[in-house]
Amino acid sequence: MRAARLSVLTFTAVAALTAVTGCTEKGSSGDSDRVIDVTATDSKCEVSKKAFPAGHVELAIENKGSKVTEVYVLFPDDRIVTERENIGPGTRQKVTAEVKAGAYTIACKPGMKGDGIRQEVKATGGTVAQRDPRLDSAVAAYRKYAQEQADATLPLAKTFAAAVKAGDLEAAKKAYAPSRIGWERTEPVAESFGDIDPKVDVRADGLEGGQKWTGWHRLEKSLWQDKKITAEDKTLADQLITDLTDWQNRVGKADITPTSMANGAKELLDEVATGKVTGEEERYSHTDLVDFKANVEGAEKSYELLKPVAEENDAALVTELDKQFAALNTLLDKYRADKTSYDFTSYDKVGDGDRKQLSDGVNALAEPLSKLAAAVVTKSS
Repeated sequence: MRAARLSVLTFTAVAALTAVTGCTEKGSSGDSDRVIDVTATDSKCEVSKKAFPAGHVELAIENKGSKVTEVYVLFPDDRIVTERENIGPGTRQKVTAEVKAGAYTIACKPGMKGDGIRQEVKATGGTVAQRDPRLDSAVAAYRKYAQEQADATLPLAKTFAAAVKAGDLEAAKKAYAPSRIGWERTEPVAESFGDIDPKVDVRADGLEGGQKWTGWHRLEKSLWQDKKITAEDKTLADQLITDLTDWQNRVGKADITPTSMANGAKELLDEVATGKVTGEEERYSHTDLVDFKANVEGAEKSYELLKPVAEENDAALVTELDKQFAALNTLLDKYRADKTSYDFTSYDKVGDGDRKQLSDGVNALAEPLSKLAAAVVTKSS
């Protein structure tokens, strides 16, 4: 679930993450047809060009505002082409994306809420950049993986919903975290549709004006904080299955490119930094480490599929990513007795020092992972 409002603790984690992923990068000179400078403030979203060639483009983003922001490239129907979240004030980020000819919107969201400040842009030309055939295979494999995760989630979610509808508090608690693993592994795909994530994975502090709170976290609150299941909860359990079935049916139609896979991997690390490490995502159940592990697994899946091409273009980057993925997975293993299970330590039992260690591990991986998209852009493009 993308964070929508930041507490002081979350902001600290975001500041650390953005510090290692972009604040030392120099701004773009703006002289390349394929580089779009995006300057975000609290009230503006300025772009250096509103037309650019189709193919691989780079957004060179600078946040000159006082609020943490995020920047999106959107299709006309608001589906997400690519995004970069948690861009701290005074920092810069670079995002590489692949776009076909057509109309798009670049949106900046100061405070990471609402529809954002928007600029209409256009990709021109009838062809995209030449792509290594191995990347086509990677996209096909990832699409299959995303569908498999959605297909596997539905039975687990139905077990969870059935327990809620039966009024069985303990059975519902037991089924809750497993029902979320497939979603957390592939969350950027679900978020790309725009309308599903707010229904199934929003937290109370992420609600927009007038939005009804539905989904997993609404039920989580009932189970762990309220300690009772109401008639409304049983209705919400049915709605969760309806919305997840919608997700399952749409996964195969998602727009997936090699760069969206790479950027999605980075987004999953951002999810960890702003929700799991801080304990805000699963604030009632404290099952954050289950989500944490699933996010890392999803990011690693994208990376492994893209790795053969990335290694040819940037061998040093691949070496560093291998090292940091291994280190973070080893760190997570400290919090489960069985490395094949998802029975992790309750996050309220994880002290500040250990949380800091986990945060450092996430940051160490996020920095090189932010460069993966650029590394899979073929040299001929």
